[in-house]
Amino acid sequence: MKGLQTEFEFSLPRGYVDSEGTIHKQGAMRLATAMDEIAPMRDPRVKQNQAYLTVLLLERVITHLGTLPLINSAVIERLYSADFAFLQDFYRHINEHGDGTMDVQCPNCGHQFSVGFTTVGER
Repeated sequence: MKGLQTEFEFSLPRGYVDSEGTIHKQGAMRLATAMDEIAPMRDPRVKQNQAYLTVLLLERVITHLGTLPLINSAVIERLYSADFAFLQDFYRHINEHGDGTMDVQCPNCGHQFSVGFTTVGER
């Protein structure tokens, strides 16, 4: 029997560009805990602007991104909007469904199919 899958790899559509110009696309996100969703509510930035909650949630659950030594709110704030939207969808999917598959549709032909995310440790 397989154990609970708690971490999922992803590849950003555009990639985070650091101060040296290096693009970081490959990363991993773990399942959120109750505290991951509760703790950011105490942050003054969230009290001032509820939309900031997503930034703090992603900061807590992204375990790595490329070779960056630290994932913090500044990194999340500097993501391209396509990558930010991708990570929001990815977060919702793994936390609501708890699996590594997602139904997608080909933008060219409209064919629908399922794709699998690689589980960390299953490369």
